[in-house]
Amino acid sequence: MKRLFAALVMALSATASQAEEVTTYTLDNGMEVVVIEDNRAPVVVHMLWYKVGSADEPVGASGVAHFLEHLLFKATDVLESGEFSATVAANGGRDNAFTSYDYTAYFQRVAADRLELMMQMESNRMNNLRITAEDVETERQVVLEERNQRTENNPNALAREQFRAALFQNHRYGVPIIGWRHEMEELDLQDALGFYDLYYSPNNAILVVAGDVEPQEVLALAKQYYGVIPAEEQLPVRERPQEPPQRAERRITYVDARVSQPYLVRMYLAPERDPGAQREAAALVYLAELLGGSPFTSALGQALQFDTQTAIYTNASYNGQALDDGVFSFSIAPADGVSLSEAEAAMDEVVNAFLEAEIDPARMESIRTQLRASEIYALDDVQGLAQRYGAALSQSLTVADVQAWPDILQSVTAEDIKAVAAKVLNRDQSVTGWVVANQEEAR
Repeated sequence: MKRLFAALVMALSATASQAEEVTTYTLDNGMEVVVIEDNRAPVVVHMLWYKVGSADEPVGASGVAHFLEHLLFKATDVLESGEFSATVAANGGRDNAFTSYDYTAYFQRVAADRLELMMQMESNRMNNLRITAEDVETERQVVLEERNQRTENNPNALAREQFRAALFQNHRYGVPIIGWRHEMEELDLQDALGFYDLYYSPNNAILVVAGDVEPQEVLALAKQYYGVIPAEEQLPVRERPQEPPQRAERRITYVDARVSQPYLVRMYLAPERDPGAQREAAALVYLAELLGGSPFTSALGQALQFDTQTAIYTNASYNGQALDDGVFSFSIAPADGVSLSEAEAAMDEVVNAFLEAEIDPARMESIRTQLRASEIYALDDVQGLAQRYGAALSQSLTVADVQAWPDILQSVTAEDIKAVAAKVLNRDQSVTGWVVANQEEAR
């Protein structure tokens, strides 16, 4: 078994050194082009990323970024409403779009010989959208219903919305991506067109093409279809309100009769991955795994779920893929008969004990191997690779940063983890939330 494990580690190490082939260009109008060549299957993923998300919305118009994403599937000067997706499907492909705090992205996955058609259609709707007041009214009801289904009808989503709004005191990351309902109800044609005209421009976009392609051919097509679109001269510098020093812990109790299992969440502000400075983020990946990854091996899982049976669920997570601040969080669902205050005290005791003890070198090596394997397996997912690069570049990272990330993960030390834990696990920059069905459970 030891020989098998050693052989696996050597194989993973050898494979990990083989970085994906990435070629980059910048068109004359400022548009970035990224090509990830993978000729194992005659398939291509075409993704267009706009460096604008919900955190870039005007104050009072929350939800407009996601709203506009929906409207882009309406008519253009050459396509009827719905024709874009119908054409992709008729060519054996699939398409979709998504909005985050930092970006809005559109993608198609098709046979490689259909790439030119995708570029033709996607470049057309970058500059030639034809939406009407009727489109706005219809799609506004669609996104409101989406909020009903995903947020209003989900007490956990509503609770986390409140917690995040309390964690970010000044930054727009505290505003939900889908928007606040009262502002969504007021979105109009001018809101959508103003956002579209300003931000949907080539100098604010990244084209990522991954799969069975030749970089020079992709560049030629990009010049033909995207290169002719003029840059937006009024594109603003991407500046956002930042968080002030946070000097006091915040606590929220969210009560909703639909809650079936009480639980608690604690969220901390945390460093994000920055260009040339990703080491703290890498250490936080380890910290989340050590404290609340697998219940069988993590500190919280072993102590609370098995040793004392204080909790039925424990978790620690870290999201540092952001343009600005990241978030580190704990979640605990107490066992039957255990109050939330008892569960929270037990969680704090485990975390404090972890901070004072030495980190097991064997656990460090196990996590290294897991991370190395996950990075290698990701190379088999062409769409995942396209998404990895698109998201990173939309959030200020570079191709070099993305390719350096696996090695940075492998170089994390126990000292790195202890240092970043001491920095991040500061109650003054946290929100602790209890989620309960009634006030009787809030004890």
